[in-house]
Amino acid sequence: MAMKLLQSWRSYRQWRRAKAEAKQLVAEAKRILKKKRYRIPESVAKVVRAAVEEVEAARRGDDFERVRQAITDLDGRMDEHLAFARKSSARQYAESIGLALGVALFLRAFVVEAFQIPSGSMIPTLEVGDHIFVSKFAYAIGIPFTNTKIAELDKPKRGDIIVFKYPPNQAQDYIKRVVGLPGETVELRRNEVFIDGRPMAREFTATPCMTDDESPLEGEVIRRPCEAWLEHLDDKTHMTYQDPRFGPSDYGPVEVPEGQYFAMGDNRDNSKDSRVWGFVPYELIKGRALVVWWSRDPARGGLSPAGVVDWFKSIRWGRFFQRVE
Repeated sequence: MAMKLLQSWRSYRQWRRAKAEAKQLVAEAKRILKKKRYRIPESVAKVVRAAVEEVEAARRGDDFERVRQAITDLDGRMDEHLAFARKSSARQYAESIGLALGVALFLRAFVVEAFQIPSGSMIPTLEVGDHIFVSKFAYAIGIPFTNTKIAELDKPKRGDIIVFKYPPNQAQDYIKRVVGLPGETVELRRNEVFIDGRPMAREFTATPCMTDDESPLEGEVIRRPCEAWLEHLDDKTHMTYQDPRFGPSDYGPVEVPEGQYFAMGDNRDNSKDSRVWGFVPYELIKGRALVVWWSRDPARGGLSPAGVVDWFKSIRWGRFFQRVE
């Protein structure tokens, strides 16, 4: 019984492949007859059209051998009479690869770009080793590899997580959260954010937390206890971490220039942000963070023959396809 089912399944797959091959061959023949009609004698076109009609008729039936024979006949007629217009296998592969690369480059330039989180400045929202997708359409359509915007679609909103070119060194990409908008006055009083004198409320949570802290020993990462605060930026609520070793701090007030933004990391005491290097010009913004599509803990080492099991254990399966908010 099992053998009969296997044979039936194989026959079904062969039949489907034959029909797909017939459809593709017919499409190629019709394309050549139409595109090269001025170079093809009518007598040749009639022979090829007859072979095409036989393939189409065979596809509508249920005779597998007839379909295979019709395909063979049409393929032979095309090789004999239309070889000058047929694409070689190498050319077909090259065109397919070129099309795939073109689509990938277009998507990366205008639609979505992958970005890896290199540091702990956005913990707990984003972990070191998270790989995210960034929407390039979120705010503007730009000319690739430049800061020129073709069309403005939207403006960053308070609470958005943005990827941008680091203003002091535009060869680097940074990711932070928008806190202050153009024309606003930003101030921190004992770690609480004030916008134009209005507090962005926050509440201490008793949830225990640990955050990464880079030690001076060549990037060695150690874990330290932290304080978790729930912060409200207008209608957006998110978690921030504070390092209790540093205590409350003040900053500002500073006025955000027109066309620029004040951005901060969620890991407030382990973030090099607008408090250090200034504001983010609109033209340097690449897009808004969308989703985590892959994540693993890089502190657990790379993939090696001896550490395959540990490598798989380092994958953060629960973060896959998690929205970035």
